[in-house]
Amino acid sequence: MEHGEWDVSDRIMLEAMVLDGMHGVYVEEQLHTQPFEVDVELALNLQPAGISDDLALTIDYARVYDVCRQIVESTRFNLIEALAEAIAQELLVGFPADEVTVRIRKPAIKLSGPFRSAGIEIHRRRSA
Repeated sequence: MEHGEWDVSDRIMLEAMVLDGMHGVYVEEQLHTQPFEVDVELALNLQPAGISDDLALTIDYARVYDVCRQIVESTRFNLIEALAEAIAQELLVGFPADEVTVRIRKPAIKLSGPFRSAGIEIHRRRSA
């Protein structure tokens, strides 16, 4: 790696945030809250924060959590794909991450047989 480059595998991760929302196509999903499990990964150069031990040179996990909670709990989407897109875009706008991965699982969705959860994953990069 040349001087000044960073390893794009540096990531800040918040995993399995359990947030209540009313997202879904079906009337029951729109009338009653259900749990959503949300994971986010933010890619950025963590070396400056690691060397300096300075929070100002990284991303505050508490702020990321609050953004995710606000979107899940105070908006409504038919599709979790749209929910994930809203989270990804807000994180890219509000934080100095170059890339964001968002995973959303719906563990309480009712299907015709047993399963752990239904979910999606998206990956977005900051526009040049």
